[in-house]
Amino acid sequence: MKVMIKKLVLQLLAFSLLETMIFAEEEKSNVVNLTVDQAVEFALKNSNSMKAADIDLAMKERAGKYGWNVLLPSVNATATMNRSSSDSLESKEVPAFVQTESLHWTGIVGVSASWNFSFAYIEQIRIAKKNYEVGQLSFEKSQREIKVNVQKLFYGLLLQQENLRLQKTSLENSRQRYIQAETNYKNGAVPEIRLLQAQVAYQNMKPTVSKLEKEFMASIDTFAFLIGYPVGTEIQLSGSINPEYIEADYDKLMNLYSSCNLDLQNLDKNIEIAKMGLTAANLGAYVPSLALSYSYTPMLANFLDADKGGFPSGGGWKDLNGSFSLTLAWNLTNLLPFSANRQQAADTKATIQKLEVNRNMLLENQKINVRKAVNTLVDAREQIDVMSRNIGLAQRSYEMTARSYRNGTTELLDLRDAEDQLNQAKLGLANQKFNYISALLDLETELNVEFKKVSDEAETVETVNENKGE
Repeated sequence: MKVMIKKLVLQLLAFSLLETMIFAEEEKSNVVNLTVDQAVEFALKNSNSMKAADIDLAMKERAGKYGWNVLLPSVNATATMNRSSSDSLESKEVPAFVQTESLHWTGIVGVSASWNFSFAYIEQIRIAKKNYEVGQLSFEKSQREIKVNVQKLFYGLLLQQENLRLQKTSLENSRQRYIQAETNYKNGAVPEIRLLQAQVAYQNMKPTVSKLEKEFMASIDTFAFLIGYPVGTEIQLSGSINPEYIEADYDKLMNLYSSCNLDLQNLDKNIEIAKMGLTAANLGAYVPSLALSYSYTPMLANFLDADKGGFPSGGGWKDLNGSFSLTLAWNLTNLLPFSANRQQAADTKATIQKLEVNRNMLLENQKINVRKAVNTLVDAREQIDVMSRNIGLAQRSYEMTARSYRNGTTELLDLRDAEDQLNQAKLGLANQKFNYISALLDLETELNVEFKKVSDEAETVETVNENKGE
């Protein structure tokens, strides 16, 4: 009996353990692991800003696709039933059988068509298509902004996570020192003051680490919201802050990619649109427009007269005022320099001049931003090399100080200083790597180029050339 109970208890424990493992696995599956590329891809599909950009692009695409509808004729169809209330229809001279209700009713059907043409319409169609091209550039710019912002946030979170990891490591080291000091104090190897110092140092670090952890979780929530995940989604970042270095030469970069800037392309398109609008205004003023019109208005009288067969044969159809016309119209008022048309043309010219000034400003601003990004890349690269060497020195200093502390020849304050210097060196290196990545992303945005793709394409071309040589 005892053996059976024992087996039953073991089975229950095994089932409970299996259920716990399954539940833990389910909880673990709710965690979203993201690399920087996965985060960018998800944001492009699910972020609210990209959804709005999709709608804007669809609207401009539809407008550009059907811009030719200004050439469609206007066609109208009407149907009218009219009852005359005149008493003159009922006269003594008209036989009684004719004096019926049908004499008062008339049916009229109208069909009219008109078509207007002006050479300005051609420019309007071109403007609609050009606006779609502007919309495509705006959509591409929104995509690039999303990519850059997500990448910066991702690497910023990695930097924040690295700082939290270093602080947690320091907290754990402080806890180990406190435990060691407590053991040594109980064995009479160290005085009580040393135990108290270790305990105070450990307790003081707890709130700092806790605060950093909460700040990091808040940043993760913000990141999840920005890329399209529900707030509260548990996200784990997969990756490291390791930049891909490029040859940062200002003159070479400007010669190759300065004209690729999306804002510059957008401004050029808007200048073209403004010039088309000026052409349309001039055509509307100096070239007459053509108008074609046709109308057909048949009428059916006495269509309620049963004696004559009723509708539709009763009374017979007659055409009323059907016509066709061709008109050339020229608004001479638009030729006056103070007319609304000429003033609109003058405003358009001023707009073009303003856009060209903005273009020059944009070019100069681009030079400043590219030079700033290049200088940041060069400086960060130098700092990365220096700090990489400093970490090794700081690590040796910390290990030697920790050894001396364990031997009782170094104070706790000296050990903490050595640990802080090591953490600062590690965090400084990660920060400079982040600065390099951030400056590289700014440079790619300014020049509208992805240097990784350029590098891959260059390697492909080089390989093809080598194969041809063989």
